[in-house]
Amino acid sequence: MKYQSTRGQEEKVTASKAILMGLTSDGGLFVPTTIPQYNINQENFLTQSYQELAYDIMGLWLDDFTEKELKECIEKAYDDKFSTDLIAPLKKVGADYYLELFHGPTLAFKDMALSILPYLMTTSLKKQGIKNEVVILTATSGDTGKAAMEGFADVSGTKIIVFYPKNGVSQIQEKQMLTQKGDNTFVVGINGNFDDAQSKVKELFGDLDLAKDLAKENYQFSSANSINIGRLVPQIVYYFYAYQQLVNKKEITLGEEINFVVPTGNFGNILAGFYAKQMGLPINKLICASNKNNVLTEFFKSGTYNKNRDFYVTNSPSMDILISSNLERLLYYIVEKDTTRLKELITSLSSEGNYHLSEDEYRKLSDFISGFATEEEVEQTVQSVFENDKYVIDPHTAVAKKVLDDVRDNTKAVIVSTASSFKFPDCLLGKETSEDAINQLHEKTGLEIPKPIKDLEHAVSREEIIVEVDDMKQTVLNLLDVK
Repeated sequence: MKYQSTRGQEEKVTASKAILMGLTSDGGLFVPTTIPQYNINQENFLTQSYQELAYDIMGLWLDDFTEKELKECIEKAYDDKFSTDLIAPLKKVGADYYLELFHGPTLAFKDMALSILPYLMTTSLKKQGIKNEVVILTATSGDTGKAAMEGFADVSGTKIIVFYPKNGVSQIQEKQMLTQKGDNTFVVGINGNFDDAQSKVKELFGDLDLAKDLAKENYQFSSANSINIGRLVPQIVYYFYAYQQLVNKKEITLGEEINFVVPTGNFGNILAGFYAKQMGLPINKLICASNKNNVLTEFFKSGTYNKNRDFYVTNSPSMDILISSNLERLLYYIVEKDTTRLKELITSLSSEGNYHLSEDEYRKLSDFISGFATEEEVEQTVQSVFENDKYVIDPHTAVAKKVLDDVRDNTKAVIVSTASSFKFPDCLLGKETSEDAINQLHEKTGLEIPKPIKDLEHAVSREEIIVEVDDMKQTVLNLLDVK
């Protein structure tokens, strides 16, 4: 298995090298030269644990890792740091199925990949014979930052710098990041939104002078965002695992097609579902659910991507994104790997703020359905699910539930549930966050307060660093003590 750039100018590299690089040198994203196939009819599919299935799926994508190397990474990642042995349980609530991806140490679906990425990264360093220290440079819209810092904290041979929009994450998300331990972890707020942070991080990856300055001090960049193939591949696993659970619960028969509904911002989570379908998982439709920043909804309905619109800070902040980086990987397949055409689209987005698919290209988006939910609809959905089913969902999951209700057909659908409600207590409580919101949510729902939330009460916050977007490069140099 080799990986190449979506923009065509990168040599083909192994999985371990792609993981270390994060982004390609021409500014594109790594994609596999071929998508591997997995047969769900094989004898052991229905009896595998999460860890066993992870090895089978990930081994197809990361085939330069030895069996011993990959199994060690998986064993260290998916252990008792998760609050359930199932790792990603599927729960039936009323007529709906929720794939709960929030049982990891930071209570968000990002743990599913960021628990293993540090081990994939350090193994890749050894495989590639690299002595440099890897600097993980990442932008976050809320959950990636804490999950990445948690995963890389005190991992030898690494440092991690996370940039987040100062007023664009929830109070719990911010506190989780600011109380993260680890001498190699740094978190910086910016006066801007997630798109500003992400665009600048990509710019820094392509800054050759910066790369030379870092190399002199034995540093090199990599990423923990889903632009890194090592972050994306582990996410494919839980789509197969959800399907396995549906069959074992006798909710579907093996081979029956299902839909997945995915709350989507940067397009990484749902792209993993697309790859699962391409690998052979019987998925009928991938339902792309957006919040008020509904640039993806309009793209799938019209074939036009237009970021020239107002940016909203909403009650589902991890989805407050107008430039969905991982969409470039889908476009690569939509334009049938024509890298010249892809560069036209990306250049148009950069210069004009939009691009338009041709009629033939647009027809190839048929795997997807899209919809969005307003902030008021999100609150109403959280309230109604609790009132009707005594089940508590976070606002991002509520976006998916609302969109499913709008487009529901006779095909069974799995809602990809992305975060614990305790990270966003306001939607159910119907009030501004108070110091006592967590206890109020506990009292109202009877749910046990998760340990990571309890621990925040006495956690010591680090000194806040807030910078302008244009100062991000100098901030990186300062934090790494590079002159």
